[in-house]
Amino acid sequence: MLRFARAGYAVATCARAADELAVLAATVAHHVPGAVLHTLPADLADPAGCAHFAEFVLAQPGTLAAVVHNAGAFLPGRLQDEPADGSQLRQLLAVNLLSAYDLTRALLPTLIRQGSGHIFTLCSTASITAYPTGGSYGIAKHALYGFTRNLREELKDQGIRVTAVLPGATLTASWEGVDLPAERFIRADDVAEAIFGAFSLSPQAVVEELLIRPQLGDI
Repeated sequence: MLRFARAGYAVATCARAADELAVLAATVAHHVPGAVLHTLPADLADPAGCAHFAEFVLAQPGTLAAVVHNAGAFLPGRLQDEPADGSQLRQLLAVNLLSAYDLTRALLPTLIRQGSGHIFTLCSTASITAYPTGGSYGIAKHALYGFTRNLREELKDQGIRVTAVLPGATLTASWEGVDLPAERFIRADDVAEAIFGAFSLSPQAVVEELLIRPQLGDI
């Protein structure tokens, strides 16, 4: 988000908690004075939340240049230990997969009408590698990767670029409390720079996949 704002793009984003959005707005204003940031409280795991946010995005002026799907949730564990009613899988599919599906479907008519735009999905190395404690999270991330690949094939002749971003362990709040040095992780800024670099290519080129791992390998 900050990388696009620094480049002069207006940014629209959402989160479930309004107070988190207020903190975000203050952070963006501090780092990028004059940045245009539109925020809306919305839960993208809820189809109604996706529809509401899509309407909010499309109400803003200008061209829809890029969509970055970054909603996600992680619950480690084995499939055999998850609730027998399948609720954990459904929860993780809603956040990690269906949020991207529903929001994409809502924004696609505008992107197709423009004949331009770039869709990024934040997948994971868990999208291409099975982990012993990946559980339903691994299923959801594999599905998101498949969704992204299909979308790429469908949209490549309509001027819309699609990129799957597959980062390994990245230093974010999800790793808080882990007894490992920061140097062992990918920096979030590096992922942002990779995304913006792919976005900045000419319309004649697309980075279909961005696979990023810590220099010392997966954690």
